[in-house]
Amino acid sequence: PCYVGDVGLGVNPALAQRIRDCDLLIAAGPRLTEIETQGYTLPVPPVAPQTLVHVHPDPSELGRVYQPGLGIVAGMQSFAAALAAKVRVDGGHWASWAREAREDYERWSALPEPGESLDLSAAIGLLRKELPLDTIYCNGAGNYTVWVHRYTRYRRWGTQLAPQSGAMGYGIPAALAAQLLNPGRTVVAFAGDGCFQMCSQELATMVAERLPILVIVANNRMLGTIRMHQERRFPGHVMATDLVNPDFARLARSYGAFGERVEEAGELAGALQRARATGGPALIELMTDPDALTPTASLAGLTSAR
Repeated sequence: PCYVGDVGLGVNPALAQRIRDCDLLIAAGPRLTEIETQGYTLPVPPVAPQTLVHVHPDPSELGRVYQPGLGIVAGMQSFAAALAAKVRVDGGHWASWAREAREDYERWSALPEPGESLDLSAAIGLLRKELPLDTIYCNGAGNYTVWVHRYTRYRRWGTQLAPQSGAMGYGIPAALAAQLLNPGRTVVAFAGDGCFQMCSQELATMVAERLPILVIVANNRMLGTIRMHQERRFPGHVMATDLVNPDFARLARSYGAFGERVEEAGELAGALQRARATGGPALIELMTDPDALTPTASLAGLTSAR
């Protein structure tokens, strides 16, 4: 109940405003780089307007960009253990604030009404409903992850594997490791079409090791993140972002895994049921709308704003 959302790609505007308005900001773990500070605006360096406590295991990170009111050199486990042993805070004063922040998060992560075109929110809504609470979700990098992080509600510890460095292709090998270490749990790997092709050959590993990983490929036929930045920064000068893709469902079947292509939201439930029934590795290819860059931004919107 104290979790109120992530500060990364596609941050909830209400959460960002709460950070701006706070009088104490404790950053435990992050380096405070471009992504989590929203392009060095949340907060503005070098001295944050609120008291900043920065906890990081590398002393060279403390004070490198932001000058904290208090810098603590510690790993997360040792820091958490010290807090649990020695710090006692009465949260009653902030109870209503925390409740309102949680309500903000629940509204932000509520699934949208189905639209005319297929997007990842429909798939994530189905997974939230059908898969076990301890399902491990993995992803790589790309605009598709904005849907994943906004609409996936993690309901147990140890259920997310995602790259801190924005590494494309991370989700597939992460899923392999997660399934090998947790053979009794459900593992899902999200990937964009460009992201998936960094490690698509690992379908062979899934089949060889009989790993029942479910791969969800969002295929919008382009490198969506790079295209978005091209449209924003160099209007009318788009290059090398359209992709010539294989049929990913057939590719999965050629390796011996289950593969199915989904073009409409109404086809998702049946595809998921058939994929899970195989008991082995499975891939569902979602033919998503290339106009949808994020849940709140479209390609048409960027081009019309020129």
